Amino acid sequence: MMLAFSSRHALRALVVALASLALAGTASAQATSKSSRSTKSASKSTKKAAPPPETPVPDADPEQVKAAELVYYGKYDCEFNQSLDVAQDAKHPAYVELKSGKSKWLMKPVLSSTGAIRLEDVKGETLMVQISVKSMLLNVKTAKRIVDDCVSTRQRELIEEARLAKVAEAATPAASGADATSAASPAASTPR
Repeated sequence: MMLAFSSRHALRALVVALASLALAGTASAQATSKSSRSTKSASKSTKKAAPPPETPVPDADPEQVKAAELVYYGKYDCEFNQSLDVAQDAKHPAYVELKSGKSKWLMKPVLSSTGAIRLEDVKGETLMVQISVKSMLLNVKTAKRIVDDCVSTRQRELIEEARLAKVAEAATPAASGADATSAASPAASTPR
């Protein structure tokens, strides 16, 4: 009986020991997991605090300088009550600083063959296309528009000039057509 009691007791002690080890292993794994999470969150907070490395910016060539002179600088009003701010970059001549909300990009002006101005992000993330009547900002990595139907003060002026020219052009043929009709009338009414 003593033997049965001691083997039972030994078996019970073994089960308790294994359960204790299992619990200790789980607690150790959780502590390690928490430690790695806190290390990750500490490294994340360190990463957030450290500024990203600055992308090297080459000096502007003459074509870029010419394109920078054609950029419409200032505030742009865009669809959905969004806006853009386009300014000359203080650190890099012939480069453009573009802001939209909390985002900011350093852009390189490029004159396209169609006459549009392209502002290309030096990091290759965004592209702003500027034509005479509107501009749009695109994310080139996701191929989606960030903002569209953006119009600067200068673009508004160009739109108005085009509208007035169209009105003047429409009025000119009507006036010259009326002159031709009145000039033909006296000749027709003259007796022969």
